[in-house]
Amino acid sequence: MLILIVAATAFEVEPLANSLGHKLDILITGAGMVPTAFALGRQFSLHKYDLVINLGIAGSFDKSIPPGYVVEITEDTFSETGAEDDQEFIPISILGFGENTFKPGTTLENVCNSLCLTKAKAITVNTVHGNEESIKKVQLRLNPQIESMEGAAFFYACRQFNLPCLQIRAVSNYVEKRNRDNWDIQLAIKNLNTFAIELINRIGNN
Repeated sequence: MLILIVAATAFEVEPLANSLGHKLDILITGAGMVPTAFALGRQFSLHKYDLVINLGIAGSFDKSIPPGYVVEITEDTFSETGAEDDQEFIPISILGFGENTFKPGTTLENVCNSLCLTKAKAITVNTVHGNEESIKKVQLRLNPQIESMEGAAFFYACRQFNLPCLQIRAVSNYVEKRNRDNWDIQLAIKNLNTFAIELINRIGNN
C-alpha cells in the first residue's frame, strides 16, 4: 500500500519520519489552507496513493477533549468562507458559490479496525481563535470541537482526486484567549506520532 503522510510542519511528524520514513511518502505543505491545497494538487498530479493521512496538532473547543488527546476528524468546515450581512454570517454554500464542509474519503475503522479514536467535528481557519467574543460566535454558528488551519483544504484536495483520506489531530491547547503557557505542544506531538507509528505498522502487517 502506497501511503502519503501530510503535515503542515516537519516537527509535527518528526518522530514518525525518523521511525518509518522509509515505508511511506511524507509531504510537508507549510501552514495554512492555501499552501496545503497547492502542495497536494502538485503531489497528486505526480503520484497515485492508496491512502492519504493528514497529521497535525490542533486547538480544542471541547473541554472533554483536553491537550494531548488524539482524535479522528469526521467533518471539517471552512468557517470563514462566505459573506457578512451586518451581524449575520452567510456561508458560501447558502450563497450558492460552492461547498464549505467536507468529509474524509475513508474512516479509521475501514483502514485499521483494531484501532479507534474519539471522532470529532472540526473547522479550518485562517485566523486561529483567541478572542472570547469570536469564539462564542463560531461556537454558536458551527459548534466545532477542533480547530486547525489545514484540515478542510486537505479533505477538499483529496476529494478532487478521489483518494481515500484520513485526518488525525492531537490537541495542543484549548481554544481560548491566547495563553501559550497553557499549551502542551510536545505532549500533542508525542501522542500523535505514537498513534501514527502504530497505525502504519498495523496497516503494513495486514
